[in-house]
Amino acid sequence: MSLVENYLAEYIDKMQPLCKGRLGEIQSEAYKSGLPIIPNEVVKLMGFVLGIRKPTKILEIGTAVGFSAGFMSTFLPKEGSIVTIDRYPMMIEQAKENFKLLGIEDKVTLLEGDANVILPTIEGKFDFAFMDAAKGQYIYMLPHVLRLVGKGGIIMVDDVLQEGRVAKGYTEVPRRQRTIHKRLNEFLKEITHNEKLRTAILSIGDGVALIEKLED
Repeated sequence: MSLVENYLAEYIDKMQPLCKGRLGEIQSEAYKSGLPIIPNEVVKLMGFVLGIRKPTKILEIGTAVGFSAGFMSTFLPKEGSIVTIDRYPMMIEQAKENFKLLGIEDKVTLLEGDANVILPTIEGKFDFAFMDAAKGQYIYMLPHVLRLVGKGGIIMVDDVLQEGRVAKGYTEVPRRQRTIHKRLNEFLKEITHNEKLRTAILSIGDGVALIEKLED
């Protein structure tokens, strides 16, 4: 889903090739199968940010089939590492297979379970965090992620615009989507009004937030 006019989104998509090698095969197969991985335009943005930030420790919330962790691993130095969290057994098994296929098992630690339960147990500092999990939980995950990301670190958050519904009034949104609508708006207000953060919200994919932690 893209928030940009279809013809322009298609043009941009055609201009940007998929990843190469085994990673590209995983990406292509996921798109064909409708698996929940980030769209290629978000992949390109992530690569741009990672190329500048050059992280050594990455935190990911929402492993899915392991594509994004695999992609992020290509930007890590030899001693770099990724901690990724997912709760869905089917996704976890596919991710493990893909990590093995990509030869990155020694770089990736996959924690299985509810991120809201696991995050408080994690120690240490990360240079980069990627959030791509239950959108209604972002507001609850944020304090834990901010604790774990060091000063100057970057947090990238996917799918923050709810297919554009966040801009509508609460009563204009279907009842079943109102909880996510309310929580996403709370999340967006927090990341854009917190003076300890610098935030940009981009309308690519279903909306991406880029957050820099300015101070602890």
